[in-house]
Amino acid sequence: MSLLTSLIQASSRFQQAMDARAERRDVPGEKPGAIPAPNHEPKSDSGDRFTRSQQPGDDQASQKTRLLPLTQYKQTVAQDLSHVRETLRHKLAEYNVHPATALKVSKNEQGGIRLEGNLPDQIRERMQQDLDNNRGFAEALARLSKTEPTLHFMDNALKLNHAYGVHNTLLDALVSENQQFNGLQDVIHRYDNLRRTVGPTEMAAAPAGRYAFSLNTRA
Repeated sequence: MSLLTSLIQASSRFQQAMDARAERRDVPGEKPGAIPAPNHEPKSDSGDRFTRSQQPGDDQASQKTRLLPLTQYKQTVAQDLSHVRETLRHKLAEYNVHPATALKVSKNEQGGIRLEGNLPDQIRERMQQDLDNNRGFAEALARLSKTEPTLHFMDNALKLNHAYGVHNTLLDALVSENQQFNGLQDVIHRYDNLRRTVGPTEMAAAPAGRYAFSLNTRA
């Protein structure tokens, strides 16, 4: 299943749950535990509800997401991406390793650097130790482990909204109506909280597992 399809399905399921909850609160005389009436809203051929009727607050939610300084976020993240990428390239050159060698770097369970790649064990261990002792590299990698997943989620959600008109409730939950509180660190903090509080179904499209930076690998 592609990332775009997963994101559409996650947003749709989350919105359906929120709509059903609101309908149960609004129906006069409905008893707790009553089974809500089936939703007969038209669906797409694939069975997913890609669009929904206009709801109160939709315009306001769309407005605040359109104001997100996504370009500024990307510029901030690009600095760390460039630093990590160039450090790895320099290490390949330093140890006379082919510059196109694929590498993957992440944090191990103890918080140290873990380097993977098609390298002789001795060279890999020495490079890994060098990177672990490089404070600037370790800090940039730690920041990327937070910023990149958040940025990918927002970027994909906004692209879906622009291309297909998909309203993403999860994205709305990340964004404050006061743009003063929509700095990158603010959004990252809310994204981390959201991943902890919502169910795995709603976050199916979010990046999962331990973050790893890849060099010379295809997506």
